[in-house]
Order: sequence, then C-alpha cells, then structure tokens
Amino acid sequence: MLSDHRIAWQTPDCFMKQVLQNLRNGQTSVVEVPLPAARPGCVLVRTAASLVSAGTERMLVEFAEKSLVGKARSRPDLVRQLIDKARREGLLTTLESAFNRLDQPLPLGYSSAGVILALGMGVQGLEVGQRVACAGGNYAVHAEYAVVPSQLVTPIPDCVDFDSAAFVTLGAIALHGFRLAETQLGERPAVIGLGLLGLLTVGFARAAGCSVLGVDIDPRRVQLAQQLGAQAVLRAQAVEAAASFTGGRGCDAVLICADTASPDPVELAGAVARDRARVIATGAVGLHLPRKVYYEKELTFINSRSYGPGRYDPRYEEGGQDYPLGYVRWTEGRNLEAVVDLLATGRLDVHPLVSHRFPLDQAPAAYELITGKTQEPFLGVLLTYPTSAEFTAQPAPERFVFQPGQPGGQHSPLRLGVLGAGNFAAAVMLPALKKTPGLSLVGISSGSGLTARAAAQKFAFQYAASTANQLLEDPAINTMAVLTRHYLHAGQVLQALSAGKHVFCEKPLALNLADLDEIAAALAKDGSPLLTVGFNRRFAPLAVQLKAFLDQRHEPLFAHYRVNAGYLPPNHWLHDPAQGGGRIIGEACHFIDFLSFVVGAPPSTVSAQGLPENGRYNADNVVLSFEFPDGSLGVVTYLANGDKAFPKERLEAFAGGRVAVLDDFRSLELVQNGQRKTVRSLLRQDKGHQAEWLAFAQAVQRGGPTPIPYKQLFGVARASFAAVEALKTGGKISLNG
Repeated sequence: MLSDHRIAWQTPDCFMKQVLQNLRNGQTSVVEVPLPAARPGCVLVRTAASLVSAGTERMLVEFAEKSLVGKARSRPDLVRQLIDKARREGLLTTLESAFNRLDQPLPLGYSSAGVILALGMGVQGLEVGQRVACAGGNYAVHAEYAVVPSQLVTPIPDCVDFDSAAFVTLGAIALHGFRLAETQLGERPAVIGLGLLGLLTVGFARAAGCSVLGVDIDPRRVQLAQQLGAQAVLRAQAVEAAASFTGGRGCDAVLICADTASPDPVELAGAVARDRARVIATGAVGLHLPRKVYYEKELTFINSRSYGPGRYDPRYEEGGQDYPLGYVRWTEGRNLEAVVDLLATGRLDVHPLVSHRFPLDQAPAAYELITGKTQEPFLGVLLTYPTSAEFTAQPAPERFVFQPGQPGGQHSPLRLGVLGAGNFAAAVMLPALKKTPGLSLVGISSGSGLTARAAAQKFAFQYAASTANQLLEDPAINTMAVLTRHYLHAGQVLQALSAGKHVFCEKPLALNLADLDEIAAALAKDGSPLLTVGFNRRFAPLAVQLKAFLDQRHEPLFAHYRVNAGYLPPNHWLHDPAQGGGRIIGEACHFIDFLSFVVGAPPSTVSAQGLPENGRYNADNVVLSFEFPDGSLGVVTYLANGDKAFPKERLEAFAGGRVAVLDDFRSLELVQNGQRKTVRSLLRQDKGHQAEWLAFAQAVQRGGPTPIPYKQLFGVARASFAAVEALKTGGKISLNG
C-alpha cells in the first residue's frame, strides 16, 4: 500500500525493463515486466545508474550457464537435499519442484543510484525527488525502477554524480572490511587483490591516512593502484616488498579482496602479516588456513560479512529497526552514508575505476565481458539508463498481455485472478490451477511484478500486474486466489468479497479474531460470494480413503497427527506475529483442520504444552490437544527440533476396532478384523492441491455449497488462536462460545 499523501507518481498498467538471469538455460536477458509499487517501509526509485558486480553476479551467471550435471557437481549440498526430498515426497514431486526453481527468473544487481518517485507508508526522513544511492540484492536491481527498503537507501548530494553513487554498495562492503581490520593512523596495511573491491579498499586506507601495500597478479591493476597512491607490486614480489614496506615488522593488517578458489591469498596474508595482526577476507577465496604461520604469529582471521551490522537481519533491513548508535557505531546504513560523504568531499574518487559503460538494453554484453567471454580486461562496469527527460514509464495498452489464456475465457464459470506469485504459488498452486478444467487464468499480480510476469508466461495467464487493485477492479475476473504473505490475507479477502468475487485464500484466513469476525460478517450477507481456505490435505486421495474408512465408526475416535516441521531461524518472517502469525496460526492450522475433517466437526476445547525454547525455538515444539463435540480426542504434535531427512507427517487414528495410519501422504494402512490393506504412492506425494481446486471450481459452477463448511473453516481458525493462548496460560480453552 502506498502512502495516501506523499505519492508523486503512480504506475498503473505500466511496464519497465529489467535484467534477469534464467537459471535453467543460463541466458541473461533484458525483459519487460510490470512496474512495482512502493510497499510499506520502502521507496520507489527511478534508476539512473547501476554497478555490475564482477564477483557475486559473475558467479551466479556462471552457475546458470552450467549444464544440469555441472550444476549438480558445483552444488553437492543441493543434490543431497534433493535426494532426501525424493525419499520423503517421491521422485516426480521432487523433480517438478527442482525444475520449477530453475524456471524462476533471477533478478541481477545490488548496487544502484537514482531518484525517489514515491514513498511507501511509514517512510521517514526521505523525500520524493531526492537523489539516492541504493543497496541490496533483490532490491537495488538492474531495472529502470526499483523498490528498496528505506534502510538500504542513503541520500546523495548534487556534487556526487549517479555513476559514482552506484559504487556506494560495493564501497560499503570494502569499508566494512577495512573497519574490521581496526587499522589506525600510521599503520601499514596490505591489500591482496586489486580488483574493484581491492582498489576501493586502497582508497579507504589512503583516506584514513595509511600507507598501503597492494598486491595483484595483473600488471595493469598494479599500475592503477600505484596511481591511486598505493605501493603496489606483483604477487611474485609481495613477500620481499612487504618486508621492505614495513621495515621488516610485517603488515599491521591484511585485507584479502581477491576472487579465487585458491588458498594462495590466505597463505600470502600469513606470510606478510606481523605478529598478532588481523587478516580480513572480504573477497571469495579458498579458506584453508596454513596452521604453522597463523599459529606462530597468532593471527586473527575474520570473514567480513557484506556491508556491516544489519545485513541479513530482516528486522533491520525490511522492518526499519535501526541499531542504537551508542552500541553499533557503523551499521550497513551508516557505512553507506560514510561512502557518500567520502565521495562528496573528494577523499574517494571512483571515476578512475570505471572501465566500461553499457546502456541497459545491452546488459547481456556486460555479462559477456565479466564472465571472460570477450577476453577483454575490465574493472568497474556500469549500466546506464535514460536521462530524466527521456525516462518515462511505457504504458501497456492492455496491461502486460501475454497470450489468450486457457480455453473457456469469459464463458468459464471460474475466471481467476491470482494475488501472489512466490515460490509456493509457482511450485504448487499454479501447476494445480493449470490442470483444473473449467477455469480461465485471467490475471496475476505480485509485489515486484517480476514473478507475476514469469508466472503469467509459464502458466498462460492473460496478463500480469504489480498491484492487487488491477485484478480486484477487473470485471473479467469473478474469482480471486489469495496466495500472498499471511498478513495480507484478511484484507485482500475482504476486498475481494466486497468486489463480489469468490475467494480462495491460502491458509491462514486471518491472523486475529477481529479480522476473522469481519470476514464472517461479510459472508453472512445475502448473496455473498463463496469462500474457501487452502486446507488441501483433506482433499488428498489417501485422505479421502481414510475418511471413508473411519466414517463407518459408531463411537468417538482418537487421532494423533505428528509433524516433523523442521527448524526455522528466529528471524524468519513466519515467526513474526504481525507478518506470519507464528507457526501455530500460520502452519499448524493445517493439521487442526485435518483432525476436524476426520471427526466431521471443529474442536470444542483446546489445551497446549510446549518444550522449553532456550532462545532457539519460538513456540514451535508443541503438543496441542483437542476435544470434539462427539467426544472424540485429537492431538497435534508439532515439532521443529527434528531432522528434515525424516518424513514430515504421520497420522494415526483409532476407532471402533479400526486403525488407520497415513504416512506422509505416501502410504495409507487400514487395519480391521485382523486384516491389513495398504495403499502406496511410490513416485509422487499428492497432498490434494489440485483436488481442492476441482472441488472449489465445481462449487462456484453450482453456486455452492463451499467445499469446506464455514463452521469448520472458522472453527479451525478460532482453535489455532486459542491454541496460542492456551500455550501461554497453560489452561484449557473452551470454543463453544
């Protein structure tokens, strides 16, 4: 959502150019995608210049260009994950998931500069029209427009040109490494590797008043470092030069900025360092430490982490929670500011580092250059963009149209708009939708617009968009699928219902009782559209057989659902109560629903217990116990402390001389009268995603009823809220009211 009063420019029905990498075939291309809109806490920036990384981006492109065998050889860790997944979920399911990941477009770029066009809600301290430098992978991308969190944006004065400002991110990486060296005035550091990162480090050392020794294997880069004020030598002369440079004492700090798998830079650092010096690796180098020299000199070795404190912390970067200045003097944001200040005062000059400029349309040529295909020397490679006078968003006359879509069109009973095109949507939901008869795929939107474009092309939607409103206001759409992050669900469901559209909402339906009650009130109105929630497991073929088997009971049942959910780090968005709702509301609701499906009614009471969290877990090692109106009992054991190589889910149900065991939706065992019947799915794990869409499409066509009774939908949501409360209080909570 955009701020209501600070929008200077809006982007309905427009598109832009962006550089993308195809991981499957290795192709780097410039494509047209829907323009993004400024999200809360972010700014929309029109890009003026962006810097191509000869390190990170080159590695990504070279990985993408490998064959499938080559990719497997270069990433054996991923191969092991795929093997484990195949054992758990089946070969076909695993292959589909792997190829889907390879089909996802990868945005390139992480360092740019431009002008702010719009402010998202909650942004403070920035203004529309302000010139800024931008940082961050997936944010400061090579695109005409970019949405960047405000914490990763820093203003630039008029005296700093956009080309120089595009270096700020890489400058912050070099500056953070220099700070880790704790080099003081008068000390003599060495820089190994005089590429872009190394030469920036030389610049910071010189600005700090240090004499600096530079080392590289390329005579041209050695000469450039000398021009920038360093005493620079070739690798073969490094040890002798270091002794002369330091009067035989050794370098006070060594900063490794090389890019090589060889351990030679680390070995050289040990040879030229003084006793108890610091060795800082900011480049990607082989990390085999020679024990003898590092032991004898008692050297400190540090792997520098990107731009500084705050990097990879979503609470800082996306949530806008800055670190206190008195405790963390140099965050990544303050490092970005410091680089801008050095550029503005002339103490850092990056103009000599620019070797090539390519217009955005010629970006593939830039990647041909940095991957060595042209055999041409390079250093700083910039992508340039149209000037402000030439720079306007291109209107798409029929939105971002791709192809006619699936058969049926306007005459299909279910004409679908999809909100959200993330990994789950692309890997699971959209393939199921494409296979659903009687369904026309009309439009799809995502926050970046990029994933929406890829999904629209792959799954034959008629158009892609970057805002939900474009779909909600489209009269050609009569049904919405809400596949966005959890915190958006309730609001988008209410918008869709208000627009008279049927709604499929991926779980959870809401994150709090107030939103849930508002949705219930909207559905209570006469002529309300249909709503269902993505509780897919109850539609799985093995689940349907299990239910039919247990429905022959004449007494209450007991069911235990064990979930090996896997560990999530504390900063994962699902743990955030505001974004994900926590794992009970955000995921365990699936298993509460399955118990309700088996029993035929939602729970009447809930109690909960959990293991100690010890700072590692977050209410995700829990036992949830439920009573049902007919006297049945159900237990969900949800665990994050297991091993992902072990199967994820197992249900055991007992009733009236019958036992049913559903093992990870790969096998179903039914036991009665001493006889066992086992049904297996060897190649594929089917959790019911396509079946739930078939059921919903039929309900829309018939005019109801909804495939999951509202009493169960809302009862399960209330039970998940109550489970969170019961875990806090330790008491039993009644749901009858």
